[in-house]
Amino acid sequence: MLDKVLIANRGEIALRILRACKELGIKTVAVHSTADRNLKHVLLADESICIGGASATESYLNIPRIIAAAEVTNSVAIHPGYGFLSENAAFADAVEKSGFIFIGPKAETINLMGDKVSAINAMKKAGVPCVPGSDGPLTDDAERNKSIAKRIGYPIIVKAAGGGGGRGMRVVRSEEELITAIETTQAEAGAAFGNATVYMEKFLENPRHVEIQVLADGQGNAIHLGERDCSMQRRHQKVVEEAPAPGVSEQMRNKIGDRCRKACIEIGYRGAGTFEFLYENGEFYFIEMNTRIQVEHPVSEMITGVDLIKEQLRIAAGQPLSIDQSQVQIRGHAIECRINAEDPDTFIPSPGLIDMFHSPGGLGVRWESHIYAGYAVPPYYDSMIGKLITYGDSRDEAIARMRHALDELVIDGIKTNIPLQRRIMADENFSAGGTNIHYLEKKLGMS
Repeated sequence: MLDKVLIANRGEIALRILRACKELGIKTVAVHSTADRNLKHVLLADESICIGGASATESYLNIPRIIAAAEVTNSVAIHPGYGFLSENAAFADAVEKSGFIFIGPKAETINLMGDKVSAINAMKKAGVPCVPGSDGPLTDDAERNKSIAKRIGYPIIVKAAGGGGGRGMRVVRSEEELITAIETTQAEAGAAFGNATVYMEKFLENPRHVEIQVLADGQGNAIHLGERDCSMQRRHQKVVEEAPAPGVSEQMRNKIGDRCRKACIEIGYRGAGTFEFLYENGEFYFIEMNTRIQVEHPVSEMITGVDLIKEQLRIAAGQPLSIDQSQVQIRGHAIECRINAEDPDTFIPSPGLIDMFHSPGGLGVRWESHIYAGYAVPPYYDSMIGKLITYGDSRDEAIARMRHALDELVIDGIKTNIPLQRRIMADENFSAGGTNIHYLEKKLGMS
């Protein structure tokens, strides 16, 4: 097993990684910015080291400082968590070239799956179903682009190959809009991602967002842990996630999961990953792969009993997967609500001092967070401050437990989105299951 791991992240995921390391007897190093001296995992780690100012560019995005911290603390591996540098191929490459283990895929795999065009081509080759599209980047040939769009059929969506998080995409409903949309998206992509390459896909009107969790050891073994439904979104950002996805049969799960598992083996994948799909009319359409642990990984853990972070650590230590596909059993239902420090009506971030805090409890309730009474939420980072997860033998039971858990959760001194999460849990259409990715925004009057 690994001797010492440096955690190159902050907040709840850093604490989650620290706990997994402690259980495996691994020593931990917490790096932090000047604004994060009092984070819970920093106080609990075996060692901690400040790597820069409050700005993420000075600290959590500063590759030389993170590697220097690993060197001076004699760490053997670096866990990137999610966000920040977790899907940065240059970081993964620098870590490995500096003599440390990167707890994640190889740099070339991150590059392959980080570019949407190359990812789609790789998935098509592996037999994973994809959205009908341009089958490659668009050129400056306007007539060719019009011909491609006509073949696909309007509406189409123009996407940046290096985009993500809902940025770098534009829906086009007629040929008159096409050329301007392509040129505008190219310009935005070049400015935002340093890559002006764009491609075209069929725009699905009312899909759900369903994703498959995978683990692969890079030694020819891979498994899937079922699917998650992440359709409750606002501006392409997930708000509620659940597993398994309502309406997806065991036969469908095994079929798409097996394709994802085989794709991992074909591309030589290593670590935890997620295949993200649009799901409409009983069909899966691949959109991208996240080459890291996901925010919503706990719901998969709850229904399978597999600790994804521990598996990441074992894989990084060179061990094969601890289980095979035949041992993966999906039981019950789990739901996760993201808890953000933000106004529940305007969604404006609400940093500040937490005066009073009380976490919910009871059978089937899991609270993942770094906050505590007296903790000051800084204004410099993402507004998510916790994740509330409930588990039940059925989806109805998981929802009922979530309603009670949200009522028990007390975070005073700042505004949070807890009232919004209560509204979602009380919503009849959500309770029925199968809402599409546009549902929440329509409910909020945003579209």
